[in-house]
Amino acid sequence: MLSSPREAAILQLLQETGSARIDALAARLGVTDETIRRNVKRLQAQGMVTRVHGGVHLKDWGPEPSFAQRMVQNPGPKRRIAEAVARMLPDGASLFLDVGSTTAYVAQALRVRRELLVVTNSLAVAQALTGVNGNQVFMAGGELRSHDGGAFGAGALAFVQQFRVSYAVLSVAAIAAPAGFLLQDLREAEFSRAIIDRAEETIVAADASKFGRSAPIAIAPPDRFAQLVTDQPPEGDLAALLTVHGTRVTLA
Repeated sequence: MLSSPREAAILQLLQETGSARIDALAARLGVTDETIRRNVKRLQAQGMVTRVHGGVHLKDWGPEPSFAQRMVQNPGPKRRIAEAVARMLPDGASLFLDVGSTTAYVAQALRVRRELLVVTNSLAVAQALTGVNGNQVFMAGGELRSHDGGAFGAGALAFVQQFRVSYAVLSVAAIAAPAGFLLQDLREAEFSRAIIDRAEETIVAADASKFGRSAPIAIAPPDRFAQLVTDQPPEGDLAALLTVHGTRVTLA
């Protein structure tokens, strides 16, 4: 996990372009080159960046597909996973849903439930569940991102911290040993941590294409995730990781 706000700021800047010079980061953050080198050294030890002469690269950086593109990737498994999650949650449940494409499928599947209390930062989730079967839907405020209709930032974090719910249902970019559950975007990871802290149980909804992939941001320690709902059984080191940390696996 990140040890300082400066390291978080460095990762946020690297999200924009994938790489940067040490002197440019130092000027941007108002510190010395040596301070940035120490931060980068710690980030590299955590597997998040790669140092090069005079600069640093975000590990495994690449532009994430748009929300619309992700919605049409593996739609069959995502729909089955969403239906499995919906079967787990009773009428009247309180839950967080994040901005991922799989959680958008979960929101659609949850239209069979009644009187849900839903807290989300996803426009797609809010649209799917508002006005349906007596649901209460609370949408985090702030500017909506154009590529996924998600609200992030200090206002969104402050908003969700007002709630206590039974379930947090999250999507991820990658699941791999030994890091665990990963995302590409620092703000999404910050939001996920905030809702994990306010939920009694955390459920990850992710298809098997996420197994063994890489992403730069660890969401939280693996033992914070109670359940993984997926379409194929994890194998090898990943299966061992989930077993060690007590994460239940449900196959859709």
